[in-house]
Amino acid sequence: MSREKNVAIMPKITIHDIYKKKAEGRKITVLTAYDFPTAQIVDEAGIDIALVGDSLGMVVQGIDSTLPVTMDEMIYHTRMVARAAKTALVVGDMPFLSYQAGIDEAVRNAGRFLKEAGAEAVKLEGGTAVAAVIRAIVAAGIPVMGHVGLTPQHIHALGGFKVQGRDEAAREKILADARAVQESGAFSVVLEAVPSSLAREIGSILSIPTIGIGAGPHCDGQVLVIHDVLGLFDRFTPKFVKRYASLKDQALKAVRDYKQEVESGTFPAEEQSFK
Repeated sequence: MSREKNVAIMPKITIHDIYKKKAEGRKITVLTAYDFPTAQIVDEAGIDIALVGDSLGMVVQGIDSTLPVTMDEMIYHTRMVARAAKTALVVGDMPFLSYQAGIDEAVRNAGRFLKEAGAEAVKLEGGTAVAAVIRAIVAAGIPVMGHVGLTPQHIHALGGFKVQGRDEAAREKILADARAVQESGAFSVVLEAVPSSLAREIGSILSIPTIGIGAGPHCDGQVLVIHDVLGLFDRFTPKFVKRYASLKDQALKAVRDYKQEVESGTFPAEEQSFK
């Protein structure tokens, strides 16, 4: 007779569940995760999508942009996240030059996220310029999340981390990019650092879910970097970030207390010692 506990196992979230949430007017929750512990927190909290973002270059590796992050690094981190995500949909972020150099290479790299890392979907930046790439990846049976507006992999072309779509020409370009993402078969699109009014307009045009980050409250869902949510990253704080904890302060206090107790000889005490 089995001695396993009767634990209710929630079914794995799929892209069809994401579509259903939009259809029912229920908000979609997305957070980044980069390793087993952060993914476990995201998953146990009931977050819909765990995005293994190339933002790990900034918040995990300590570099100034996402550009140096490699495919092998993304596969490594996504594999850890997939081990922990029992319910959340795992999306791997395709890094710079993993999909821009040709359709065949893009499909191959997208496939690595599913085959080697255990992701269920991939995300890539761009609109009209990458429409053929999105179409080919989707045709290979790999769900794609798009990303328009501020696209960090284009940071040098954009002239920095700036709000996009404030003038009419820029608005029209982002609208065209969002339409191209949908028409190419993506199941959702991230709208980053665009005016709230533009995000609302895009949402009224598209049938796929819109996921906002710095795009106001009218999107079908929201995404943030988990290190920002937890207060673990303090090199800079974008306007759109809301901190829900200050874990760096708590961790710093804990480590200082440990240092003091070791130096004073109060740790380890009797209860931490073997007889």
